[in-house]
Amino acid sequence: MSHSLGVAIESLVAVLLLLTIGYCMLLNTRLKRLKADEHSLKATIGELITATEIAERAIGGLKHTVRDVNENLNTQLTSAGQMSLQLKKQLQESDNVLRRLSKIAAAARPSSEPEAEPAVPKMSAAKAVAAAAQAFSDRRRADGLAA
Repeated sequence: MSHSLGVAIESLVAVLLLLTIGYCMLLNTRLKRLKADEHSLKATIGELITATEIAERAIGGLKHTVRDVNENLNTQLTSAGQMSLQLKKQLQESDNVLRRLSKIAAAARPSSEPEAEPAVPKMSAAKAVAAAAQAFSDRRRADGLAA
């Protein structure tokens, strides 16, 4: 009986060794896959670092561009403000000139013509210009700009 018990124990040990070898082979394939995933992950991390560095440089360039555009915009806004003031002054001066022309045209009209009557078809060139200037000044907008 001891001989068959020894064979049974040895057979059980052999089966357990075969199971251990099979499990080790399974672990080996999983470890190989894990190593391959590790290498691909390292490559992905390297690409991500490179992309991050490129993005940081691009952001720096954009900040520089924004700074330049801001300075340029400030210069243009200042110039536009000055131009606006200059145009306002010119509009005021042209309004004054128009008023003077209207007064001259009104003074040049004969007093016998009624004011509300439409223009006479056969009018001299000077009278036509004066009438146009008067009509233009009458249409003047409330903010001082001519229509």
